[in-house]
Order: sequence, then C-alpha cells, then structure tokens
Amino acid sequence: MEHDTARRIRRAVAGLGAVAVLVAVLVVWQPSDLYLWLKAVHVIAVIAWMAGMLYLPRLFVYHASAEPGSVQSETFKVMEHRLLTVIINPAMAVTWALGLWLAWDGAWFSSVWLHLKIALVIAMSGIHGMLSRWTRDFAEDRNERSQKFFRMVNEIPTVLMIGIVILVIVKPF
Repeated sequence: MEHDTARRIRRAVAGLGAVAVLVAVLVVWQPSDLYLWLKAVHVIAVIAWMAGMLYLPRLFVYHASAEPGSVQSETFKVMEHRLLTVIINPAMAVTWALGLWLAWDGAWFSSVWLHLKIALVIAMSGIHGMLSRWTRDFAEDRNERSQKFFRMVNEIPTVLMIGIVILVIVKPF
C-alpha cells in the first residue's frame, strides 16, 4: 500500500511539474502570435476533460451494480482506467497549462470573473481527484457507494461547467 501511495504521489508531482514547465515555456517564449491557436487547443482540451468528467461517473453508475470479479466489472475497470489516464488526466493538464497562459497573455489576472472561474476550475479539479480515487476503489473492488450516489455526482461537473462557461463568455464582473 505504501509503495502504491508513493507511486501516486510521484505521478501527481510529475504531472504538476509538467504543467508548470509548459506554463513557464509559454511565458518565456511568449507565442502571442499563436494566441488563437493555443486558445483553440485549450477549448479542445476543455471539451475532452468535460466529456471524461461526465462519462466516468456514468460508468460508475453501471459498475456499482456489477458483481465484483465478474466479467462486466473487469471490463468497467479497464474502461475507467483508460478513460482517466488516456483522456481525462492529459486533458486537465493541457486545460490548466494553456488556461493559465491565456489568462497571463491576455492580462486577465486582475479580473474578478477570472478569479471566480479559477475557483470553479479548482473545484472541478477536486472532483477530478475524487473520481480518480473512486476509480482506484473500483479497481481494488472496494467501492461502497451506490448507483444513486454516482448519479448525483454526475451532475456536479455539469453545474461547474455551466458556471465556468458563463463567466468566460459573459464576464459579468
């Protein structure tokens, strides 16, 4: 168990380090002429992140009713792990890195709407962390939560996403 925890911590630190390096490279390089291209990649990453954040809890709904050790349960484990590691985690890293650079390059850091948006993105990242934990629980056949619980969790990213989009598009503050 300690080895597994240490491995997760190393991976988290590596991921945060990669995001920090990417942001630093963008700040030093200052590719302002690529602003719209990087903004497009940011939006693509956000879409991929949100797709995964909406789909993973839905997989949990079905996985919660599967018998541990069954073929169905083992299939869900593979699907959940791949969705998290191949789509959700990289998309979140790119979203954060490019989002911070776009805010810096656009001189938005003094804007109230951006502070609120960042708070909501931090909350989304917290939900991401919980989904990662629940993926591990399912992988180890330790899930103790119901389908109903995961149906309710499935709504949280939607509500956060709505707030984020309104803040970005309307900029009410």
